[in-house]
Amino acid sequence: MHSGPVIIGYDGTPGSESALRAAAALLGPRPALLVTVWEAGRVFEAATLPAQILEGPAVSGLEQRTAFEAQEAGFETAQRVADHGAALARQAGLEADGLAVADDITVGETLARLARENDGQAVVIGAHRHHRLERGPGSTVTDLLRHAPCPVLVAGSPDGDGP
Repeated sequence: MHSGPVIIGYDGTPGSESALRAAAALLGPRPALLVTVWEAGRVFEAATLPAQILEGPAVSGLEQRTAFEAQEAGFETAQRVADHGAALARQAGLEADGLAVADDITVGETLARLARENDGQAVVIGAHRHHRLERGPGSTVTDLLRHAPCPVLVAGSPDGDGP
């Protein structure tokens, strides 16, 4: 049996809020880690692309300082989203902390890695409308099912239009 927190993927969407509420109802009161996975390094990738590859104004002239500022702003935004999710989770009865994590490979693999590192009891994510399960699981669900060391809960969308 796992003794760590419930890992809840949270991106501020209605689907992730639905997942948070489902986790609290099914698994609370327990420790929870509200995780916002963000795409680190995208600004630097764009800054180093040759101008002829881009289909718009050249981004290659982006100063390194500007790239660092944009990277820091991305992290701060992700941490605010995670902290907001943790506050909602605490209101719902979970003992929650927020964590912004750079995307290692994929969101699913990042969440699975965190579950392994924290001896997670379960990983909970929300289903997004564009990834309805009857059309097959999305890449995040597939990655979690392959890599998570614990149960995975996929909560439907709040309007009933999910899986």
